[in-house]
Amino acid sequence: MTRPGLVARVLIDSPLPQLDHLFDYSIPDELAGIALPGVRVRVPLRSAGRVADGYLIEVLGASAPDAEPAALPGPDAGAEFRGALSPLESVVSAARVLTPEVWQLARRVADRASGNASDIIRLAVPPRQVRVEKAWLAARAADAADSADTAEGAEVAAAAAPAFGDYPAGTLDTAVADRARLCVAAVPDLRLLPDGQTVGQWALTLAELAVASLAAGRSAILVVPDYRDQDQLQAALDLLAPAGSVSRVDARQPNPDRYRAFLAALAPAPRIVIGNRSAVYAPAHDLGLIALFDDGDPLHGEPLSPYVHARDAALVRQGQSGCALVFLGHARTVEVQRLVELGWLSAVHPAKNRHPRVIPTDFQSEPDQQARAARIPTAAWRAAKEALAHGPVLVQVASPGYAPMLACQSCKKAARCTTCQGPLALAAKNSTPSCRWCGALAANWSCTHCDGRALRVVTLGTGRTAEELGRAFPGALIIVADGDHPLQHLGPEPALVIATRGAEPIPTGGYRAILLLDGERMLARESLRVGEDCLRWWSNAAALAAPGAAVILVGVGGLVARALNSWQPEMLAASELADRRQLRFPPAVRAASVTGTDADVAAVLADLAGMDGVDVLGPVTTEEPLVRAIVRLPYASGDEVARALKAAIVRNAARRRRPKGAAFRPAPTLKVRFDDPELL
Repeated sequence: MTRPGLVARVLIDSPLPQLDHLFDYSIPDELAGIALPGVRVRVPLRSAGRVADGYLIEVLGASAPDAEPAALPGPDAGAEFRGALSPLESVVSAARVLTPEVWQLARRVADRASGNASDIIRLAVPPRQVRVEKAWLAARAADAADSADTAEGAEVAAAAAPAFGDYPAGTLDTAVADRARLCVAAVPDLRLLPDGQTVGQWALTLAELAVASLAAGRSAILVVPDYRDQDQLQAALDLLAPAGSVSRVDARQPNPDRYRAFLAALAPAPRIVIGNRSAVYAPAHDLGLIALFDDGDPLHGEPLSPYVHARDAALVRQGQSGCALVFLGHARTVEVQRLVELGWLSAVHPAKNRHPRVIPTDFQSEPDQQARAARIPTAAWRAAKEALAHGPVLVQVASPGYAPMLACQSCKKAARCTTCQGPLALAAKNSTPSCRWCGALAANWSCTHCDGRALRVVTLGTGRTAEELGRAFPGALIIVADGDHPLQHLGPEPALVIATRGAEPIPTGGYRAILLLDGERMLARESLRVGEDCLRWWSNAAALAAPGAAVILVGVGGLVARALNSWQPEMLAASELADRRQLRFPPAVRAASVTGTDADVAAVLADLAGMDGVDVLGPVTTEEPLVRAIVRLPYASGDEVARALKAAIVRNAARRRRPKGAAFRPAPTLKVRFDDPELL
C-alpha cells in the first residue's frame, strides 16, 4: 500500500547532468516511518527497468507542481505530471547522512560551477560502511539522549578558551563571537609540544581558533592541504582540545575509520572537524568557524568535476551559515588579496614582527662573481658549512630524481622520447635514460635534430644534488626528502637535507640554515601564478628556520625577492592583482573554459552573446576534433553564465543518448570548468 499524497523528493546519485534535479516518488506505507530527509534510498528509473541510488531530500504532503515525474522525462520534459507516481524501491538505511545544510551547500556550489549536486555530495558523504553504520545506529538507539556530549561542551566553554598571545587583542580572540572574516598572517615559527613533537606555529593558531569555537558551543571545520599538515594539526589539537572532540576526515584513512568519523560529525553537539579539501563539506552542528591553511596550495583544488576549489566552497558555506571564516598562511594568494581590498576580509598580522632572516644573493652589496656560474654561491656554501656544525641544514631544489631533464650534447635541444615525445631523464647516476611520461627506455637514443647520440644533464634533481653535496661536505649525513623518499620529521642532529618544495621534513628546533636553489627555474614555469607560487613555496620553507638562521635565496631578485626579504607577501599579491585588473585576468574577473567540438562550442558562445561584461578568448584547437574557448565574466554575471552553460551541458548530454536500434557512438562530451587556477 502507498499512503496517498505523501511524496518523497529524491536526488539521484548520477553523473548525468540531465538527472541533476529532484524527482518525485510516492512513499509506500511500509517505508513511511523511515523515509525521512537525508536517508539513502533506491528508486526505479524507466530506462531498462533500472533501479538507481539517491538521497531523499524532502517529504511533501502533495506532489510539487514544478517536480519532474519519477520516470525519466522524454521530449515533453517539464510538462506537469498528472499520473500516478512510482513508489520508492527501498530505504537503504535509517541513517540520515545528508543534512539540510550540506544539501543546500552542494546545490549552491554545483550551480555556481555548472555542475551536478550529486558530484559534490559524493565528496561530502563517504561510501557507506554497513557494519560501522549499524553499530552507530545501535549506539544511538541505546543512548537516545546525548546529554554526556552536551555536558562536555559546557565544560569546555568554561575552561578551555585560548589566549591568542601571538596576535593583537580583539582580533582572533573575538573572531568566532564576531563572526569575523579574516586573512591572518601565520607566525613563521616552530613549536616543540610536551609530547616531543614539533609543529608549525600555524597549527597551534588553528587549534586555538577551533577550541575557541568549541568553547562557545559551536563546531569548527579546519581544512589543510595534505596528511602532513593534518598530522601537525592533530598533534596541536591533542594538546589543546578536549578528548573525543575531534573528527578527522582523511582520504588516507581506511574506509571504515573515515565513515566512523563522518558519522560522529553528524551528532547534535559541537565538534572540531579536520581534513583536506573535502572536509569543507563535512556536517557540523551549529557551525561557528571555517578555517583554511595555505589556500594557495594546489591540493586545495578539486580534480573531480565540477572542480570546485576548497576556498570557493568555504566562501559559499560561510555565506549560507554566517560563521567566522579565516584564511591563514605564510603567504597570501591573489584571490584573498582581492577580498581584502574589497573590504570583505580583514587582514590580521602578528603582534610582533617576527620573521626569518632572508638573504637574497641578488641583493648583496658585493655580488659574488662565482654565483653567476655556480649553482650555489660562495656565501651560501659558507653559511651551510658553519650551520652544519650546529644542526640540520635544508637545501630546497626544484625537482626530484637524479637528472630530470636531459639534452643533446651537440645541438643542446631537449632530449625527447621517440615513443611519446616526453622528456628524457636519468633516475640514477649510471641508469639508462627513460621517459618521464611513458617510462620507455632510451638505450639507443639519437637526436632527431642533429643525429647526435651523446646526452648532457640540463637540470639537477634531489639525487644529483645529494651526490654533489656529499662530495663537498665529506662525512656529513645526507638525507633526501621528496615524493619517492617521504620524511615528515627530523631530529636536531647535523645533516644536509635535500628536499623538493613541500616535502621538507619538520626539524626539532628548526634548520640552522636554509638554501633555496633553482629559483630561476621555478620562476620560468609558464603560469599566471608562478610568482605567488614561488613565494608561497619559499615562505613555507623559510618558516622552518631556527631563530636567527640564515635563509639564502639564490639567483632571484625583483618583487618576489623583496616580498620574501621583508616578509610582506601582500606586496606581491597587491601588485599581481593590479596587473590582472588591467589585463582582465582572474581573479579580477571569473573565467570558465568551454571544451568540445567546434559546433558545440560555437553554440555555447552564441548563448552567451550579449551578456553584460562577458567576452571570449578563442576558440583554439586542443586535440582533434576538440576546441577550447575561455569565457571571462564579471562576478555579478556568474549565476547567469553558469545557468546558460549548464543548460548547454544538459542539451549536449541528451543528444548523446543512443537512438533505438543504433550502435552506441558517444560524441565528445562538452566540458565546462570554472575558476581553473592554471587556466592562464
